[in-house]
Amino acid sequence: MRILFVTNVFRAHLLAQAALAWALRTAGHEVCVAGPPDLEQDLAHTGLPGVTIGGLLRIDEKMAAAGPHYAQLPPADPRGRRTGRSVQTDFGWGDPHTEFADFIGGTRAAMFPDDAVDDLIALAQRWRPDLVITDPTCFPAMVAARITGAACARQLFAVDRIGQLREACRNRPGPADPLREWLEPVLARHGHEWDESIAVGQWTISPQPAWLPEFGGVHYVPMRRIPVNGPSIVPDWVFEPPARRRICLTLGISHRQIGGAASVAPLLEAVDGLDAEVVATFDAHQLRSVTTIPDNVRAVDFVPLNALLPTCSAIVHEGGSGAFAGALEHGVPQVIVPQEFTIEKWLGPVAIAEGLEARGAGVYAANAGKLTAETLRQSLKLVLEDPSYAANADRLRTEVRAMPTPNDLVPVLEKLTARYRA
Repeated sequence: MRILFVTNVFRAHLLAQAALAWALRTAGHEVCVAGPPDLEQDLAHTGLPGVTIGGLLRIDEKMAAAGPHYAQLPPADPRGRRTGRSVQTDFGWGDPHTEFADFIGGTRAAMFPDDAVDDLIALAQRWRPDLVITDPTCFPAMVAARITGAACARQLFAVDRIGQLREACRNRPGPADPLREWLEPVLARHGHEWDESIAVGQWTISPQPAWLPEFGGVHYVPMRRIPVNGPSIVPDWVFEPPARRRICLTLGISHRQIGGAASVAPLLEAVDGLDAEVVATFDAHQLRSVTTIPDNVRAVDFVPLNALLPTCSAIVHEGGSGAFAGALEHGVPQVIVPQEFTIEKWLGPVAIAEGLEARGAGVYAANAGKLTAETLRQSLKLVLEDPSYAANADRLRTEVRAMPTPNDLVPVLEKLTARYRA
């Protein structure tokens, strides 16, 4: 088979696809990965053939410029703004139609302008894939698959918020569908009609544990997430047994240059003086307003979590899917601080935080905008001092390791492709 993977502009989303792409390649299938020119070097570093589509997106500049605009809008999450904690069943601005329109508008403007859509369709017409596997944000990939007769599956990076929004919009009358308004004319130009698979694929590969939510109208196929951190050199000190308990502080890599994530200062204040060695993966931009780094904190721009987490007793992060998957893989208790960039908290962090807390393997400290150093310090002390958190995290690790691996999924994908390919 020929399999075309399509990713968006964020490196973390590409890395989420890498293990499955390589499983298919080592099973003997041809694999190609398409993404924006902003990811050219990262595409090359996967070791797989990469193709760029469209022009440079410069997503960091666009999102930074959007910051003041979003700051003037009514709160996207009234309950979270009031209580400091959101819930996954809430919707941005209290309405799934408004949230979905915001999501599609941003995706179209910032990630898939017309030239990227045209390039992606042209690539599929030239290369003729049997299967397209796409990040759930890359809706034009489903169009390219339809036009060329390929089967099409989404591969989730976190919680299926798109599936949740589609289900909610079906159940609540509202305005016209912005996704259909965008892509139905593209389909029509190529002689094809719209259906719901353009939104949610013919099936969805879900690397989430069974206790995270799934939604109606979606065919889910489970797969264990194998965390991939990308090319890196591991510092020698990572493998030295820590003299004290080790804590990892990270806010991910996707939004280092824009607002929305928790401020670094209260994170460092919270761990100052704790009887622990703290590894803080913050870059110079994030540390620009920090005058003093506590004596028990080692600040590093980047260290691969696959190497670091086996030595950690806890991790504090923003609910990113990579950090979450790595902590599950190694049985590390988690403290979650969901970021506040518009609706992104519902793309994974809130459901992850709620699920971990319900299973006694983590704590939902607070949304980034409401976090205080004292709140975080108490959350950390709870997961460090109560041994049940480590025991429950180890139990979740066992559950996750029982899921089908990417290698196990290859014959499943072969059968589904034969069924759905035109």
